[in-house]
Amino acid sequence: MARGLDHIVHAVRDLDAAAALYRGLGFNVGARNRHPWGTHNHIVQFPGFFIELLTLAEPDKLGSDGFSKMFGVYNGEFLKRGEGLSLLILESRGIEADEASFRTTGIAATEVMRFDREGKRPDGGAVKVGFSLVFAEDEAAPDINFAVCQQHYPENFWNPSFQKHANSVVGAAGVIVVASEPERHLAFMRSFSGAPAVPGADGFAVATPRGTVEVTTPLAFKRRFGVAPPDMSRGPRLAAIRFATADASLLQAAPEFAGLAGVYAGNAAIIEAADAMGAVLVFEPRAQSAIR
Repeated sequence: MARGLDHIVHAVRDLDAAAALYRGLGFNVGARNRHPWGTHNHIVQFPGFFIELLTLAEPDKLGSDGFSKMFGVYNGEFLKRGEGLSLLILESRGIEADEASFRTTGIAATEVMRFDREGKRPDGGAVKVGFSLVFAEDEAAPDINFAVCQQHYPENFWNPSFQKHANSVVGAAGVIVVASEPERHLAFMRSFSGAPAVPGADGFAVATPRGTVEVTTPLAFKRRFGVAPPDMSRGPRLAAIRFATADASLLQAAPEFAGLAGVYAGNAAIIEAADAMGAVLVFEPRAQSAIR
């Protein structure tokens, strides 16, 4: 079964500054959350998809459990090298079946891991939220972690009031992975996404039920968006998020509201990695995105 985009982790050194950046760009940013393994986050939510702004705030809380390793230790090491998009997480509709599939194809990195925590409703009331994840590994991409996630109480997590953004963004049209040799990652991405890959001149694209995952060369990325990808000294990077914007008149305003110069490629407004804590953020008209 094909797996759609679930969420992206944007690893940052200063979580308050990251929240301020996204708020300045017109996003509705949720409250600060704390994990028992020492990471803290803010959530930026859309229908069926969210961005997790995350930092390792309390490294003394790291343990030997899977979440400490795959979220805490991994992101801590990632942040020693720089900031940026560190995890690509797809939606699971059956976490045990996904684990079995990953083991069959040789990409499984963990067993099923479950985490439950208390969340807050807009009125302050407490609710329970729970997630199960299985991680997958592309050995040729050490600076990207991959996982699938199944929510156990989705009715307590998704909230339309959190999904309304002043910049009119309605969701993620897709994400861009930059790799010097995209073909090396084709088999992995097919197994990870459960969807076919469409080859192109500079890489390939996987159309998922929610958003497109594209793997392209650094040169093609620069030609398309007019900005350089994040540092690739260790190999492929999860470079960019493409946002679908309902009101095209707000595209050029988004960088200005945040006090950033912005780059404009065709009908898209782009925040380069140097201005967005290691991530390239692309704002596109909804009409040209994969979201309808």
